[in-house]
Amino acid sequence: MPAPTSGGPAAPGAPGHRPTAAADTVGAATSLLDAYEPGRARFFASPTRTLLAHGVRAEVPHGTAPLVQRVTETLDAQLLAGNQAPVVIGAVPFDPTAPAALAVPEAVRWAPPLAEDPLIALPAAAPALACWDIRPVPEPAVYGAAVAEAVRRMKRGDFSKVVLARTLELSSDRELDLPALLQRLARRDPSGYTFAVPSAPGRTLLGASPELLVARRGRTLVANPLAGSTPRSADLAEDVRRAAALLQSEKDLHEHAVVVDAVREALAPFARTLDVPARPTLVRTAAMWHLSTTVTGELADPAVSALELASALQPTPAVCGTPTDVARDVINELEPFDRGAYTGMVGWGDARGDGEWVVTIRCAEAEGRTLRLFAGAGVVEQSSPEAETAETGAKFRTFLDAVGADQQEAGR
Repeated sequence: MPAPTSGGPAAPGAPGHRPTAAADTVGAATSLLDAYEPGRARFFASPTRTLLAHGVRAEVPHGTAPLVQRVTETLDAQLLAGNQAPVVIGAVPFDPTAPAALAVPEAVRWAPPLAEDPLIALPAAAPALACWDIRPVPEPAVYGAAVAEAVRRMKRGDFSKVVLARTLELSSDRELDLPALLQRLARRDPSGYTFAVPSAPGRTLLGASPELLVARRGRTLVANPLAGSTPRSADLAEDVRRAAALLQSEKDLHEHAVVVDAVREALAPFARTLDVPARPTLVRTAAMWHLSTTVTGELADPAVSALELASALQPTPAVCGTPTDVARDVINELEPFDRGAYTGMVGWGDARGDGEWVVTIRCAEAEGRTLRLFAGAGVVEQSSPEAETAETGAKFRTFLDAVGADQQEAGR
């Protein structure tokens, strides 16, 4: 397959263009997955494309100016320097005042989606045997108590929703094999959003998110908020029963409606038209069922970039709560850790404004021999500590299975 770079607008598979026939060969997407190298590459796969970036031409600087402005200035400087099709790739943290990890790479290779590559059906190698020390932060009982406290405040009328998260800190007796871990994540859910990017010096953010925050191609925008979920079952009849129950759950439908309303409100000022379905559908991953609504629209101003749309949306009530400012304060009070990149956004954008940004969930940060997993649950007035603790435990399965760690060791 050709290896197009960011140096020319006619490159097969470049943003805004469907990959050419040459890029549609068997193995085009999986070859990029196979070529991922931690620390040297950035990988991102979505239902529309797969990309692998190498090297760094420029980093988006941290500063007091809005992120969209800093990214635009960085891409404009690249155009002036002769980079004909610069792309920025990386992660933006949950805390908007914290430094983002965004860079313009030296070269970008593009391919069709992983799900369209027949070779993605080949199984990934099983995790190597390793001794994992697993430490929950906070302990499940402490997390349950935080959920109960949030419910108490909601019943008092302080706010209507908050998303509370917990972590698992996994320490291995051997070096982490991040390429193998990325393979297992990608092959488990090839139709989702799989990524591996630097998130800080010495850290790598990996994940398989089911949730598109927003994508822009020309004047067309798409957002796909998810809220309301239930664990999958290995028994087919029980799995179907759970899916049907989720579609009828008053609690989950309310939680989902709150998020969809927030997405509509945030996108409306940018849209000439906006189509918001009246009822959600279902999206499934290997571990979870989610209520899903696909919002589509046409931009009123073609100069508005995907990143500008994403910044207007983030954080949605699906990862923070509502009202946003109050929910942030509750998160800072009740979560005994820094979220970092978790529930931020990860993706890419080009100088024309096209791009894809996804919500950074079902993710972990790797540093040395340590892997830090994150999972959260939307807490509303009808929530119970037991149910939300179980939901976060189910969401940890994505990574616990990928590394071969026994879920029971997670302190559930």
